[in-house]
Amino acid sequence: MGRKFIDCREFPSEMNCSIAIGADTEGELLEAAVQHAVKVHGHQDTPELRDMLRSVIKDGMPPEKAPSRAA
Repeated sequence: MGRKFIDCREFPSEMNCSIAIGADTEGELLEAAVQHAVKVHGHQDTPELRDMLRSVIKDGMPPEKAPSRAA
């Protein structure tokens, strides 16, 4: 099983967050991403947030260069 990641640089934010979170399992990654979203970005831990985060999980490692941000 390969690494999985979520890259905060792909989403617009006022703070231009440059965090990328990686883990060996989707569950571990999801928990870390939820904690980041709640503590750093002020989101509420809701089923909708978890579904959104689950939908943006990618296989592999985040790129070194920041991807273009979503509009």
